[in-house]
Amino acid sequence: NFQPIYFIATMDSSYETCAAEYSSDDINVLLKCISDKSEERMKSFASGVDTFYLLFAGALVYFMQLGFAMLCAGSIRSKNVKNVLLWNLLDSCGGAIGFWAVGYAFAYGGDDPSKGKTFIGNTNFFLMNDNGDLHIWFFQFAFACALSSIVAGTIAERCKMSAYLFYSTFLAGFVYPVVAHSFWSVNGFLANGSLTTKPLLGVGAIDLAGSGPVHMTGGVTALVMAIILGPRKGRFYDDKGVALDQPKEFTSHSAALQFLGTFALWFGWYGFNPGSTITISSDEMGNVAALAAVNTTLAASSAAISAMFTSTLIEYRISGRYTWDTTATMNGCLTGLVAVTAGCATVEPWAGFVIGIFAGWFYLAGSAVLLKLKIDDAVDAIPVHMIGGMWGVISTGLFTAPRRLETAFKMTEHVGWFYNMGDFTLLGVQLISCLWIIAWTSVTMGIYVSVLNILGMLRVDPLDEERGMDISVHGGPAYNLEEQQKLKEPKKPEKRNNGQNSGSSDEPDTKV
Repeated sequence: NFQPIYFIATMDSSYETCAAEYSSDDINVLLKCISDKSEERMKSFASGVDTFYLLFAGALVYFMQLGFAMLCAGSIRSKNVKNVLLWNLLDSCGGAIGFWAVGYAFAYGGDDPSKGKTFIGNTNFFLMNDNGDLHIWFFQFAFACALSSIVAGTIAERCKMSAYLFYSTFLAGFVYPVVAHSFWSVNGFLANGSLTTKPLLGVGAIDLAGSGPVHMTGGVTALVMAIILGPRKGRFYDDKGVALDQPKEFTSHSAALQFLGTFALWFGWYGFNPGSTITISSDEMGNVAALAAVNTTLAASSAAISAMFTSTLIEYRISGRYTWDTTATMNGCLTGLVAVTAGCATVEPWAGFVIGIFAGWFYLAGSAVLLKLKIDDAVDAIPVHMIGGMWGVISTGLFTAPRRLETAFKMTEHVGWFYNMGDFTLLGVQLISCLWIIAWTSVTMGIYVSVLNILGMLRVDPLDEERGMDISVHGGPAYNLEEQQKLKEPKKPEKRNNGQNSGSSDEPDTKV
């Protein structure tokens, strides 16, 4: 009922304004004035609603930083908790400065359809050109921060603070903006038909919220850094460098923090996916956002279930006993969220459910491959974000429904392959998108991280790694275990005199 009430109030205000300007004798002119004023104010109201919606969605996306921080902290050993929490805070600080200075300009600066295809944006550095898009900057800043935090868990417990600061700023300020520009700028070569009149192969890439630009980019970066940085001490090799028969398990120190982080990320995803509609003031966009929320829920749920039961069956086949793996369940859930991010607005709910089931399986397969290759990922961010993101981009090319594509992107041609197996166009573009992200991110981050490694700025000293980053770098552990132990120890009873000293008496002392 709010909109009709606002409309009536607008009409009353418009009448007062027009009545003061025109004579009531000329009724046609007066009515035309009232109509124009009301339409103008309704457009202003809709713009305000859209702005608030995007700010709120951006706040939800930024809340995901808490999820990343808690998940990373809970998944590693207690001697490195302060270090990884500080990293997640610096993702926001360094990401904000880098994205404000150059990142946003590289991604969207100078968008102009008449320019044709461009590789990178070139205006609005330091937000010098206030074009009324500050709410867009805030929303995209939250995306950039999420991207940087993806890598934090993978390289935890062995990366230098200086290297993390350099990498985070470079990723948010340059590497990611180029990918974002290619997908979401009107001048990007992968921009779809809703953004440009000349999309790649007549359709462009369909990725509403960033399975590719955000999650795949972060996942590929994590893979590159994990390879160059090397595994944690004792993970795959002993002190003499001899390979272990089985990887050594570094048990996570807090399942409670892991679950808290998972729930926080899932909650924030309701800003990540539905918020990527950008507007909400029309019934059409409201329906698109609702579909995105439903698919987000179904994919997360089915992925968690598929990963949990599959890991349990695998364990039963190997050991003959059932164990319910909480880590596999949580990471399966997150992989489902990552996978449905691209197609959440263009696939039917049943397809969102199916995407989630396969996401859980792909997570387990990706995690097993990393162990085979002796690539150390402390939180399994690589299979969650790189493999999950790739599956999300590809599955969009398979499951995009014609009516959902038309509603969300105003496009009617080149739908998902399962709807028209004679048309490989959309799936082909999605595959090209994956190859582009892998090539760009691996080359740029590979060169950058290799330089840091050559300069001795990448990996911590072995002694510092052994003691833990909290003591080595931050002046003390995250948990005061000695004080906790003292509280647990029972107090020793005080010795009584028992009248053995001279001058003692069996009678109690009654002196005041």
